[in-house]
Amino acid sequence: MADATSSAAASATVAQDPTPDPTPDPTTHPALRSWVASANIAETDFPIQNLPFGVFRRAGTQEAPRVGTAIGDRILDIAACLAAGLFESASDEAQRAAHACASPTLNALMALGTTARVALRAALSALLSEQTAAHARQIAEHALVAQDAAEMFLPASIGDYTDFYASVHHATNIGTMLRPDNPLLPNYKWIPIGYHGRSSTIVVSGTPVHRPHGQRKAPTDSVPSVGPSRALDYELELGAFVGTGNAMGTTIPLTDVETHLFGVCILNDWSARDIQGWEYQPLGPFLAKNFASSISPWVVTLEALAPFRAPLAPRDAGDPEPLPYLDAPHDRARGGFGITMEAWIRTARMREAGHEAVRLSQASALDLYWSMGQMLAHHTVNGCAMRSGDLLGSGTVSGRSKDSRGCLMELTWRGAEPLALPDGETRSYLEDGDEVIMTAYAVRDGAVRIGLGRCVGRVASAA
Repeated sequence: MADATSSAAASATVAQDPTPDPTPDPTTHPALRSWVASANIAETDFPIQNLPFGVFRRAGTQEAPRVGTAIGDRILDIAACLAAGLFESASDEAQRAAHACASPTLNALMALGTTARVALRAALSALLSEQTAAHARQIAEHALVAQDAAEMFLPASIGDYTDFYASVHHATNIGTMLRPDNPLLPNYKWIPIGYHGRSSTIVVSGTPVHRPHGQRKAPTDSVPSVGPSRALDYELELGAFVGTGNAMGTTIPLTDVETHLFGVCILNDWSARDIQGWEYQPLGPFLAKNFASSISPWVVTLEALAPFRAPLAPRDAGDPEPLPYLDAPHDRARGGFGITMEAWIRTARMREAGHEAVRLSQASALDLYWSMGQMLAHHTVNGCAMRSGDLLGSGTVSGRSKDSRGCLMELTWRGAEPLALPDGETRSYLEDGDEVIMTAYAVRDGAVRIGLGRCVGRVASAA
């Protein structure tokens, strides 16, 4: 899918309605340009305004993984810049954050909090700006690694993972299939619904995903059987990483969530629908969900996303107002992320024929019913302790239209309406060899487009 990102940018139809940032970050100014030429290309995911963080090493080496920032088609090795003295004129906070980037995960940087992250972004922006002094640029050039020559790792050591069910359109569609007379359960519009996932099976983009085994029972079966899932699905989601946590027994109020969230990534919460249909009552998702979840390697910070913050889509007339702990002026005005999210597929036959991936759906994170801030505030209202590197999933991001549905269960209406692909193949659910590619990006007038990169996973046969 060499041109998927540019194709996505050209075909974006999701309208953005950003709320002005009361304290704009100078690192997102649209006039900024970088001496890294690829960062100035209009369709790049990683202009100088983005500067996401990830963990990498040069491919084919045994180097220790360390933190870098994506700039155009390159990665800047932050620890190497620190060792070369390129942050000597930066603030103490920036230097402290740069030291944390020698770690093999983002957890140390996350734990330092917002002030350190903002200071490091300012130092990186100054170093990568086209206004950088020639001698500093010459040194920094030696700390650049081509992205296609790098091996990426999970960005953080994820202690806990919670997946929510925050799209009312997704919940309504699924509910209509399962409970036509009562699609949404009574609590849905009062409480962010979620469940605890399995962090041990979260993998970085590019990791093959084996078709899971489990119990499944079709409506026509008299007894269940055990075997590979026949209804493997993807879920197009937004992930959010916790930066600083809270002590057990305390809460994170909605008014404070911005200081506790670090940034966002793309999340594919793979799902075995036949296993899920048999096991989910009475306690909800289990084996159908915990065999694999893929995330993109780059974490885009809240600062980079500030120009794209906006209210979530208006609630329907008659919907209840959020309870006080789930309501705050800032969240109402800027709780949403104006991020367009897309799911693409490339089958084994398409690869053999040299065909590019085809887009299955396009949705907006502004269509979520609950904001990431509300999810975090609700998660801790009982005193649950969150830790640096914990991951929250939004649940499938879907919109009102059919082409904005974020999983195959919705797109094919539980397999009853198979998708026709351009090469003549059809899909109700995923087959072995299918590659699912997810992309996400934010665009609006007056700001530079930024992207979250890609989250890629190929289905391997059952182990």
